[in-house]
Amino acid sequence: MGIINEDSFIETVHMKGLQISLIASGDGTEIIYHKLDSGTMWGIEPQEGWEALEYLCVLSGELILRNGNDTKTIKKGSSFFRAPVEKHYVFEAAAATEFLYVTSRQVFFHYSKVTKEMMELSISIEEKDGYTRDHCQRINKLSMLVGKALELESKQLVNLNLASFLHDVGKLRIPLEILQKPGKLTSEEWEIMKKHSAFGREILEETGLPLLIDAGKVVEQHHERFDGEGYPHGLKGSEISTEASIISIIDAYDAITSDRVYKRGRSKEEAKTELLKCRGTMYHPEILDVFLALIDHLN
Repeated sequence: MGIINEDSFIETVHMKGLQISLIASGDGTEIIYHKLDSGTMWGIEPQEGWEALEYLCVLSGELILRNGNDTKTIKKGSSFFRAPVEKHYVFEAAAATEFLYVTSRQVFFHYSKVTKEMMELSISIEEKDGYTRDHCQRINKLSMLVGKALELESKQLVNLNLASFLHDVGKLRIPLEILQKPGKLTSEEWEIMKKHSAFGREILEETGLPLLIDAGKVVEQHHERFDGEGYPHGLKGSEISTEASIISIIDAYDAITSDRVYKRGRSKEEAKTELLKCRGTMYHPEILDVFLALIDHLN
């Protein structure tokens, strides 16, 4: 049971592991209630021309605050504020957590609605592509485990959190007869399919939201290969962002182990063998090693 009376909410948006509710708005200031499930991340970042006060107070639970490689805990009754925000901050719920977020500029309707629409869009695209509704969540969960194991900085974790969920949003612009074709694609159809990663970047750029624009750069790269034989730009090695390299591995692992309409998923051990065959060619070797060590401890 939450400690805020839901009758006071002007509007509520639900996303996976997250509830955002606008409590009050006036003179450009908004008070927004957040409820995060354990493990859910939320963040704020600097924006050019943005001079707003941003303040949060933990009502229940506990938040782990990451800034760069630094971490600290914000417990019930404690607060955090910046005016303006000059660094990237990531907050992760250590347990089910509620907090109030106050900002002196309006953000609720633009950010929450567009982000929710993008996430719902990603789920619908995966269903059309033959995956289950949980595909996006699985990619996100495993990607974040690897990101934390690699001790990524807070900005990278924000990018990874969004891009891993939205990695295939560009398939919205792929014709359904290609996306749902049961047989092998022709060379012409494959060239169209390969455009989905660039389409994903374009779709996220069109939102105008800095967080999604940054995530779009990662989305565009998630089919690049470590050896430079990927698409759309043939990037290789360190030219590919760490976040995209993570998603590439997780996406492949999920494709191997998931049941699809046309095939049965293979075992974890078979997937590990398959991924290792492409270590240093398709996949970043060090990141792959971290992931393979992690999945030995997963159910």
